[in-house]
Amino acid sequence: MIDVTHQLNEARRTVGTRVLEPGEARIITISRTYDSDVADVWDACTNAERIPRWFLPVSGELKAGGRYQLEGNAGGVVEECDPPRFFRATWEYGGEVSWIEVTVTGQDDGRTRFELAHIAHVDDERWTEFGPGAVGVGWDLALLGLTLHLATGDAVDPAEFMAWSASPEGLRFAAGCSRAWGEADAASGTPEERARASAERTAAFYTTTG
Repeated sequence: MIDVTHQLNEARRTVGTRVLEPGEARIITISRTYDSDVADVWDACTNAERIPRWFLPVSGELKAGGRYQLEGNAGGVVEECDPPRFFRATWEYGGEVSWIEVTVTGQDDGRTRFELAHIAHVDDERWTEFGPGAVGVGWDLALLGLTLHLATGDAVDPAEFMAWSASPEGLRFAAGCSRAWGEADAASGTPEERARASAERTAAFYTTTG
């Protein structure tokens, strides 16, 4: 059984911007701390044999300069890799290119902090409509899969996870993540009413069934 409230509260979410060569980009960052050492967390998110156990099947070369492809999802190029601490890669999907940065940091208590930043050029109209949750909720679901995998070492059954995601508990999780991203958006300086409205539209997208 997944404790939805606990899982919602375990993630830390922030929203910001970064200036890149083509102009200003939006950044969403999600992080969680796991009861695993750095080597285990790093291996879980960089080993092609383990990534499908919590995320998606992946092919290609998972090293600096290598090209990867997630089955049915994004592909890209690993631009930088500093094991077991950091990697950056392009995230190419639907004709658009963005970037992901993953940082793995050991904590004094022996636990490990996993942080993922997704950096993208997003037009103001689309950002106003859905806000950071449009991408953020998907990463929340991915990190929940990583949480389940690291807790047991077992593979997450894709069919079971999809069924859970469509269950009342799963829909409550998606709606809660949408609200949390709206709060992070407001904390970044977006007017609270606009951030809340964007979060509500994102929640509706993830929770409308049929």
